[in-house]
Amino acid sequence: MNEKLDHTLAVIETRIKYRFRNPELLEEALTHRTYVNEAGGKDNQRLEFFGDAVLDFLLSDLLLRRFPDSREGELTRIRAALVDEVSLARLAAELDLGTSLRLGRGEEKGGGRHKRSLLADAFEALLAALYLDGGIESARRVVHELFEPLLDTPELLFGRDAKTELQERARLLHRELPRYQLKDATGPDHDRRFTVEVYLGAELMGEGVGRTKKEAEQDAARAATLLLRGEH
Repeated sequence: MNEKLDHTLAVIETRIKYRFRNPELLEEALTHRTYVNEAGGKDNQRLEFFGDAVLDFLLSDLLLRRFPDSREGELTRIRAALVDEVSLARLAAELDLGTSLRLGRGEEKGGGRHKRSLLADAFEALLAALYLDGGIESARRVVHELFEPLLDTPELLFGRDAKTELQERARLLHRELPRYQLKDATGPDHDRRFTVEVYLGAELMGEGVGRTKKEAEQDAARAATLLLRGEH
């Protein structure tokens, strides 16, 4: 490894408070397939595959311990919010993994260091490398340190701002913004029920109901987000 790469890996080690016995694992975790196509070596796809499973396991363990009385559906919802591409890319950015990625020239010019998909994949690959190098407890510590603060965020636990999440996903996957339309309002003034539909372009993506239009829009956004998660 050259001096610049040594420094880059050392910065990552400092951020996660762990020194790799086998630095080649960390190097692999930060290597995109476009770099391998040009320079050879191993890309991070196999580590990303394994890291996805490691993260699901460790988060499931964390959530079971943190919320012992929660039902399966609620735990699944929280975990899904924690491991989606937007969330993982945000954590990767906090670790500045984008700066450390090894990319092919085309991906570099195309802004690959800031792409959410690449950042999320690198984050999962990093966890896999950490697990393989230091074992489950090393990986558990990093997962707990990064994710536990998020569990104190009300919007994540009890329905993180669904409209914001839908907007981010719609822009990422469809390059357009959602449009909300009031479908119906029923009941007396003191007990109104609003029904709202949300569209992407001409396509109906979800419907929501609430005591206010804002609540109904949030409910519709959650339905649309679940649909987009399945699509992605």
